[in-house]
Amino acid sequence: MLLTLLGLYVYACTYVYLQPSLPTNIEMRHVALKVPLRIYTSTGDLIAQIGAEQRTPVRYDQIPPLVRDAFLAAEDHRFFQEGGISLLSIARAAVVDMIAGRKVQGGSTITMQAARNVFLTLNKTFRRKLQESFVTYRMDHDFTKQEIFQLYLNVIFFGQRSYGVAAAAQTYFGRSLDQLTVAQAATLAGMPQAPSLYNPIIHPHLAAARRAYVLQRMLDLGYIDAATAQAANHAPMDARAHAPRVAVSAPYVAEMVREQMDQWYGPAAETAGYRVYTTIDGRLQSLANRAVQLGLIEYDRRHGWRGPIGRTVLGADATPAQLGQLVDEYTPVGMLSPAVVVKLGTQSAEVYVRSHGFADIAWNGLSWARKDLGENAVGPAPRTAADVLARGDVVYVVADDSGHAQLAQVPQAQSALVALDPNDGSVAALVGGFDYFSNKFNRATQAERLPGSGFKPIYYSAALHRGFTPASTLLNAPLVVGGEGLEATWRPENDSDSFGGPIRLRVALAHSLNLVSIRLMRDLGTQYVSRWASRFGFDPKTMPQNLTLALGTLPVTPLQMATAYSVFANGGFKVSPYYIDRVENASGQAVWQAAPRLACVLCEQPGSLSSLKPQPTPTAFMAEAAATRGGEGPLPPYRLAPRVISPQNDYLMNSMLQDVIKYGTGVRALALNRADIAGKTGTTNDYRDAWFNGYTPALEATVWAGFDDNRSLGYGEEGAHVALPIWIHFMRYALQGVPQWQRPMPPGIVTLRISPKTGTLVSDESPGGIPEVFMANHLPTASPGVGAAQGAQTQSGADSIF
Repeated sequence: MLLTLLGLYVYACTYVYLQPSLPTNIEMRHVALKVPLRIYTSTGDLIAQIGAEQRTPVRYDQIPPLVRDAFLAAEDHRFFQEGGISLLSIARAAVVDMIAGRKVQGGSTITMQAARNVFLTLNKTFRRKLQESFVTYRMDHDFTKQEIFQLYLNVIFFGQRSYGVAAAAQTYFGRSLDQLTVAQAATLAGMPQAPSLYNPIIHPHLAAARRAYVLQRMLDLGYIDAATAQAANHAPMDARAHAPRVAVSAPYVAEMVREQMDQWYGPAAETAGYRVYTTIDGRLQSLANRAVQLGLIEYDRRHGWRGPIGRTVLGADATPAQLGQLVDEYTPVGMLSPAVVVKLGTQSAEVYVRSHGFADIAWNGLSWARKDLGENAVGPAPRTAADVLARGDVVYVVADDSGHAQLAQVPQAQSALVALDPNDGSVAALVGGFDYFSNKFNRATQAERLPGSGFKPIYYSAALHRGFTPASTLLNAPLVVGGEGLEATWRPENDSDSFGGPIRLRVALAHSLNLVSIRLMRDLGTQYVSRWASRFGFDPKTMPQNLTLALGTLPVTPLQMATAYSVFANGGFKVSPYYIDRVENASGQAVWQAAPRLACVLCEQPGSLSSLKPQPTPTAFMAEAAATRGGEGPLPPYRLAPRVISPQNDYLMNSMLQDVIKYGTGVRALALNRADIAGKTGTTNDYRDAWFNGYTPALEATVWAGFDDNRSLGYGEEGAHVALPIWIHFMRYALQGVPQWQRPMPPGIVTLRISPKTGTLVSDESPGGIPEVFMANHLPTASPGVGAAQGAQTQSGADSIF
């Protein structure tokens, strides 16, 4: 009796001593599990899961009976009947381990394991054992059995960075809990005792033996019948590593989101269970990925074959397993898969492709492979497959699931694509390079490159505001420029080295004539152009204050260019790009919601609603405006994006940029067979950067291509030849189902007939006259004998500029 009292006294003293190190009841009730940051598209498709611990918390009612029974059988079948500390369980475990001669069954109850994994360390010390007993006692009295079991299955470690049974089911079997078979559930239930030892991927035989024990326990306890146990025991160990089920590949966007969340919420953002819904359109993102990769592969082919990435000696009887093991040593890059050449025909090759198996490369997939001679030179066209490949070569290919492949190589050039909804600035798709996992540098947001002629529409818009018109003429002839901050005399040229006399601004922009543009910049002044460009989001401090600015010598990112061109696409408003729509916490509550300022002509001009055609598609913000105002009408000022160019200026610029497509440097885009496309190519000195900035009223997309080390893409590799094909690849499918729509002519625009040579007014009867559009307060001069109003088609209304 005295010993018992003394033992109780010591135990009580120990509790008082350890009590400060124990979690409080409140802390135990508010356990913060480490749940990874999950990033989704706008429609809820998973983009990425970020965090050191992979965990998907589940409620007790979400745990299928099969899974529950498997864990009870493996760990503590009397859990729901006994207390948290079971002397019987400890004794039983000791006997079982003694008979087996090794540790087979743990003595800890499920409550003890939950206490240890959640609130304590895993150090095997006497102090920790005492702490464990105290916490277990508290849990047993303060939590229900269902709460303890739920906590246990959410915190237990399963290896492979997986915590909790739901994450383990995905990691090892690629399934949710309700999809697990009896064999799979028993495999998982056998793992917590020794996750490394019973890892079914690393040690499948040991995992199978442990599974057999769990199945026998389930049979003994009446959870399954003998036939089920036998079938599960003979099931193959089908575990393999499964990454989280990413539905849309947007790794550059995922990293942007991670960085932003770290800024907002600190490092805990990656473990607090936040769910971030982006503005990314999953379909458009997939199209953008493919467009960038195909475009770079096409460019790369023009510059020759650099040879295989490896060589090996293949035996005559090499098996598919051996071939698979060989190519598994090489990493896929983007859409490119490693493959080994196993047989050559005269103009064909058979390869074994990683994750695809055997495939045939026909001559059209080989004939491009002229030898790369360096300095943008290539050798003669190959005549046979042996001119390109040899048996045992390890190469990259683009393969399909039908046994067909094409020879490829990892491009050395890079590209970026940004697609925006011009009406609110939401990023619909973003690609920062050929393959994120090979090179994480995000060229869409981090690469500051020169935009070249893509900058010209910005100051052509400034010229229209200053009184120039699309019919204004400037001399297309050589000039010599000195001073103005230039280190030496500058003799700019047109890209085509062609000259002529006076030429209209519309034609000069369509053909991207540098000499005309430089003269226009000289007339406007670089300071005025810098201030005007700031309306489009460019920083005047980054702009050179000399005439080279006419050729786009300011550093910009593709995202900045996409934002600038959205002004032309949306009717003249400056929207701010954003890519996070809302953030939810682990409980599903919204903790942040985007509130973009919106470009909305109808909201801005309610008095003109009856005379204006509707926008191309009903938009969410128009619905919001209707709900907020009780009907169609102006948005509150704080929701309306600032107007930075007038409707008239925007209308004329759209007309001129559509001509870039109709007969100018963007003529390849006519392949899309749409009349509502507008845009501008851009190429920098020595072909270092290639751009295309193009749009419809529904979607803007900017494409850049170049080398990270700023070397030349090669002679003739202009924006129209490198960037525009990528843009077309993307837009061809991005615009499927999107109706064509032209922005209606605003008030204050007149249509007059002019001479195509002089840009002056001509009469309706004058032969060779062509129509041109003007702002009503910026009309051209008339030819002798022609009145300024003659031939005009004027819409009523004033030309309101700011």
